[in-house]
Amino acid sequence: MGTYKYSAEFRADAVALARSSGRPVSRIAAELGVNHETLRQWIKTAEKAAWPEAVAESAKDAEIAALRKQVRELQMERDILRRAAKYFAGETNW
Repeated sequence: MGTYKYSAEFRADAVALARSSGRPVSRIAAELGVNHETLRQWIKTAEKAAWPEAVAESAKDAEIAALRKQVRELQMERDILRRAAKYFAGETNW
C-alpha cells in the first residue's frame, strides 16, 4: 500500500465536513475516499490545534509522570545501596 499525501485544504475541508454533519466519521471518510482512521487523526490534530493549552497541559502531565518514575527508581537504588552498605559493614539486621 502506498502513502497518499493530501493537501492541507482538503484536510481542513474534510474536518469541517465531519464536524458540521451529524453523520459518522466512517461514512464521511468513505464518501471522501479516505481511510476512516486517517480522518479521525485529522480531526484529533485539528482539535489539538484549537486548544494549544490542552496540549501544553498534557505535555506537562507526561513530564511530571516521567519525573515521578525517575524519582521512584532513584529512591529504590538508594535503598539498595543503603542495605548493601549495612551488609558489608557487618550490620546484618535490616
